[in-house]
Amino acid sequence: MIIQRVEHPDWLSNAYLVVDEPGGHGVLVDGNGVIEPLLERVEREGTEITHVLVTHHHADHVVDVEETAEHFGVPVLRHPDLERVTSGSLEIEAIPTPGHCADHLALLFNGTDCITADVLFKGTVGGTRAPGHTTFEDLKSSIMDRLMTLPGETRLHPGHRQPTTVAEEWENNPFIRIWRGLDGESSDRCRVAGEEATLVLWAPDYDGGNKAWVRFESGEDAVVGGSQVDRDV
Repeated sequence: MIIQRVEHPDWLSNAYLVVDEPGGHGVLVDGNGVIEPLLERVEREGTEITHVLVTHHHADHVVDVEETAEHFGVPVLRHPDLERVTSGSLEIEAIPTPGHCADHLALLFNGTDCITADVLFKGTVGGTRAPGHTTFEDLKSSIMDRLMTLPGETRLHPGHRQPTTVAEEWENNPFIRIWRGLDGESSDRCRVAGEEATLVLWAPDYDGGNKAWVRFESGEDAVVGGSQVDRDV
């Protein structure tokens, strides 16, 4: 199995080509507007594309997916129509992973590699206030009850930036460490869009900024971008 990634220079969003072998069968996952290197490889190696798969509906992941599918004469599959797909010797399982958004899917390839999209990244997690979001509890369950139950050697390919593994995130991801009870929560105060909150965790994000886990006075928890947080209170 071969997985090739292209990253948008501004959005940092990834699109993927996954093939069973050179010149074999494969799928394209998501679209970020810069998939030309993937298409060039498909043409050069004579790969038969069987499907275009979509992890979730956000704009930085669905650029031209319908046009790409039409070009190859194949279907676009997304939630709720995507459950299990075969492409040559690729066996693909869709894992519902709500939280970042209700229609979010992770895609497990041959039990060894998982495209996690915007629920879990290297060293951080997805936000819970994006368009179509569900809840913090959903995000936590998607990560801890679904992705972190995969074998430790499973390679994770996120929707933004570099790959990682289940074992690496289990040991080092600061959100997961708190959920595992290894590290404690902070009690620092902050404001999010003018609303008083507790800053449970302030952690690095994939884009060089920060990601925050906050708890509002109502008891609601959320994961938000660091730019939304005023720590000077």
